Amino acid sequence: MSGTDAAQPAVDTSRPHPARVYDWWLGGKDNYPVDEELARRILAVDGTVLRGARANRRFMQRAVRTVAEAGIRQFLDIGTGIPTEPNLHQVAQSVTPEAKVVYADNDPIVLRHAEALLRGTPEGSTQYVHADVRDVDTLLSRAADALDLDRPVALSLVALTHYLGDDPEGDDVYGLLGRYVDALAPGSYLILSQVTPDLSPEAIEKAADSFRRSGTPFHPRSLSEFSRFFAGLELLGPGVIPVSGWRPEPADVAIQAEGIVPVYAGVARKP
Repeated sequence: MSGTDAAQPAVDTSRPHPARVYDWWLGGKDNYPVDEELARRILAVDGTVLRGARANRRFMQRAVRTVAEAGIRQFLDIGTGIPTEPNLHQVAQSVTPEAKVVYADNDPIVLRHAEALLRGTPEGSTQYVHADVRDVDTLLSRAADALDLDRPVALSLVALTHYLGDDPEGDDVYGLLGRYVDALAPGSYLILSQVTPDLSPEAIEKAADSFRRSGTPFHPRSLSEFSRFFAGLELLGPGVIPVSGWRPEPADVAIQAEGIVPVYAGVARKP
């Protein structure tokens, strides 16, 4: 597999894309007016989104560091988003320079930034595939060009599952996650975070309505609904918990002091 896919699909600027909305919340410049409009509209009804975006990024860093220290040397990050340092490969390769990382996303903007995602250590490797999370066979086939799926992999889907529905005739998010986990070798890890209505129901419902009216499906999930993603896996302590509370560092304690972040997070091992 080459570092990036050769095709350069056109960017659809007629409707917002979650990766570009998220980029605006993080202070990035790789978004369009339609993305900024939605990002501002959601911010107006849910004041937690900016610290939520930061908290998600920090959770990714802590979770990746944790599984790298546990011996994981391969990482598959789906729903990568627009690069924001430190990227996942920088965290993983700071622990284990020989780590292999594959990023996957379906936004052409991310494809254009793939070169930035590929600057890893000489000992390791970083690759990017342009693919949709719903196309499991294609995504895993391309990832397998760089990763040995017969050996443990850390699968990361941070702030992605709330864009996928439950309907078995549609996204079938639980079935989808099950297919990915089934493809992983024993000893692999699943890293997840997702928006919940449990902690700020009124604001989250307004934010979800803004997403939906923009044409972007949005599915906040309760504690029990989120925990279902980890069925059959061994949750690492402290289990499923609000994102800033998952093995917090001092900066995360400071974020917690700013107020709630209505996002659950968890990391689990495949036995």
